[in-house]
Amino acid sequence: MGIARAKPPDPDFHLMKITKKYIKFLFVRDPFVRLISAYRNKFEEKDQGFYKGFARVMLKRYRNYPDPPASVVDAFVAGIRPTFSNFIQYLLDPRTEKEAPYNEHWRQMYRLCHPCQINYDFVGKLETLDEDAEQLLRILRVDNVVQFPRSHWNRTTSSWEQDWFANIPYELQRQLYNLYEADFRLFGYAKPEKLLHQ
Repeated sequence: MGIARAKPPDPDFHLMKITKKYIKFLFVRDPFVRLISAYRNKFEEKDQGFYKGFARVMLKRYRNYPDPPASVVDAFVAGIRPTFSNFIQYLLDPRTEKEAPYNEHWRQMYRLCHPCQINYDFVGKLETLDEDAEQLLRILRVDNVVQFPRSHWNRTTSSWEQDWFANIPYELQRQLYNLYEADFRLFGYAKPEKLLHQ
């Protein structure tokens, strides 16, 4: 007579059960603007970790540098950096996710924050951060105690998309949209028609 084995617990059920006790919120950003921001922050700045983990791979694969400098400082001094186009090639390259999952700075939000498994109480947008933060504080009932600081720093905006994508071939733009289409649809962002209908 065999021993009956218990069915392993469903991780989605466990997650939903635990999160019912909390107010769950999420802030999202236009997917293409988010990619521009990630590129600017991680590859236009001297970030050794991102240079070593990602930029060197891009330089080898797409810029024909078989042996790029080991340090980000040496690479910047030599003027060797991946372009935004190289970054897009990297995202679309099937080898990328075979080697490791996307970094959280460019992983699709639906894969990062699981909105289909977690019933978020509030989803705000970075484009309307000031208003959405005020609303969230009211929902949390802390608006009389906490004030979200006004955002006055220079953010990457959707008006930059035309410029940043100007040198990206149409076919790559289309593939990139397909890769991030779920984020555009789930979070109510318009399809970037100007980019995709050239």
